[in-house]
Amino acid sequence: MSADSNSPTPEDLAEEAIQELEEVYETDYELGQDNIQWKGLDLHNPVFLISASLILLFVAWALVFPAVASESLGTIRSQILNGFDWLFLSAGNVFLVFALALIASPLGNIRLGGDDAKPDFSSVSWFAMLFAAGMGIGLVFFSVAEPVGYFTGSSASPLGLEAWSDNAKSVALGATMYHWGVHPWAIYGLVALALAFFAYNKGLPLTLRSSFYPLLGDRVWGWPGHLIDIMAVLATIFGLATSLGFGAQQATSGLVFLFDAPPGLRTQVLIIGAVTLVALASVLRGIHGGVKVLSNINMMMAFALLVFVMIAASISAVATNVGAIASGYISQFLPLSNPVNRVDDAFYHGWTIFFWAWWISWSPFVGMFIARVSYGRTVREFLTVVMLVPVVVTMVWMGTFGGIGIDQAVAGIGELANGISDSSLAMFQMLTHLPMTQITSFLAIVLVLVFFITSSDSGSLVIDSITSGGKTTAPKAQRVFWVITQGSIAAVLLALGGSTVLGALQAGAISTALPFTIVLVMMCISLAMGLIHERKLLDAISQYEDGELMAEFAQRSGGVDHTQ
Repeated sequence: MSADSNSPTPEDLAEEAIQELEEVYETDYELGQDNIQWKGLDLHNPVFLISASLILLFVAWALVFPAVASESLGTIRSQILNGFDWLFLSAGNVFLVFALALIASPLGNIRLGGDDAKPDFSSVSWFAMLFAAGMGIGLVFFSVAEPVGYFTGSSASPLGLEAWSDNAKSVALGATMYHWGVHPWAIYGLVALALAFFAYNKGLPLTLRSSFYPLLGDRVWGWPGHLIDIMAVLATIFGLATSLGFGAQQATSGLVFLFDAPPGLRTQVLIIGAVTLVALASVLRGIHGGVKVLSNINMMMAFALLVFVMIAASISAVATNVGAIASGYISQFLPLSNPVNRVDDAFYHGWTIFFWAWWISWSPFVGMFIARVSYGRTVREFLTVVMLVPVVVTMVWMGTFGGIGIDQAVAGIGELANGISDSSLAMFQMLTHLPMTQITSFLAIVLVLVFFITSSDSGSLVIDSITSGGKTTAPKAQRVFWVITQGSIAAVLLALGGSTVLGALQAGAISTALPFTIVLVMMCISLAMGLIHERKLLDAISQYEDGELMAEFAQRSGGVDHTQ
């Protein structure tokens, strides 16, 4: 017996539920409505104006008073590391657990862009861009210096490790892998997921403020949202400056080491100029013709260097070292994740908390870029690939280069036997004692430079998106502006401030990371609310479509419509 004709059908109820759910994210805000146009630029007011002013004021202060800037930021850095170390490490643990929970939950089935969305890039190109934008420069810079430093005691050692002891190799490799493992990629992945989800599934601007819509509603378009985006821009600038500083330092050391190039300002400025020109050309070609191409080149060169070093140093020895880094990572994971009662303060503060703050300050940059290239992926696929695939590659990379460096130190071969005196030279000192040193060292320099270019290119795209109110099609002149600005600032800092200002910028990365850690914790809460809402919406749509199908089947078969 059918229900009263006036009573709502299940599909009516589902349609009503869909409408109510969709109204939650309805907003009168129009993309770019607060923007101002000036000399071909499309700038969000006041995010661009305030961010640019603060950056220029800081640079001017650092250039005019470099000693004061360095001392002041160094003091702030020390106070933050000593007073909030537990916050950084605890937040990193929370981010990791939350990401794993999303992978395992039904929310993992949600597709970025909707059920019919198709990825813009192949899996290979997608992964290459993820990896190149994430940690390329750092892996080349630290892959030998960090584990060899721990092993020899020339750097602060983890967990009270005794240098040169029997278990020092496994612990040194494991501690290195801990800094480059699942924790940073969980941070990157969650920021990227929040940006992509609210942009592609909810139709909000691709900017960090949109991730807070479930918590703030339309207030995200006002000053609360302005402050979030301004903090994202500042964190991006300081985090990127730290990474580019490492890249410039290592590229210069490599040229001095390999070609006996003159050390100092001239070489550094030439490198900055060349990188800026290539990054400018890449930006003009766009993501598909620029970053994608460079990222694929990066991966091929990195793979070629890795395979050669594996063969030259003995595959069996490399396999042993990769096993040692895997076992060390697993065995040291929980002790290194403990935020209280640590006995290794020098290592804990000097390395782990610095890395965690660095990842957090860099997360808007990497997260925004990953979001731009990850349309069409499911939440589960997205987080799994972002967290696990780079970690496996990193484990092989660190195990190979770091393990060989430690093996050379144990055998008393070369400068590494004396520990690490200059981190930027460690990679080249290791390659010196393998065949074809000239070729491999040159390849390493080119690899650093291309990673450098990719970071500058993708960084300009990200900052451009944030400072244009979430637009992804802002005028090319604006992206050109950011590339030239980055290169000019880097050159000016090298010419007038040198390492003192660079040190202040690195301290600035720590300073901007503290408030941004709180922002990211709140972002996770907002993301969970958004994903739960999307799951309810998809379920309501499914119920509506199922009801329509059942009604259509009943009509075709001449039977009773059991949906009523």
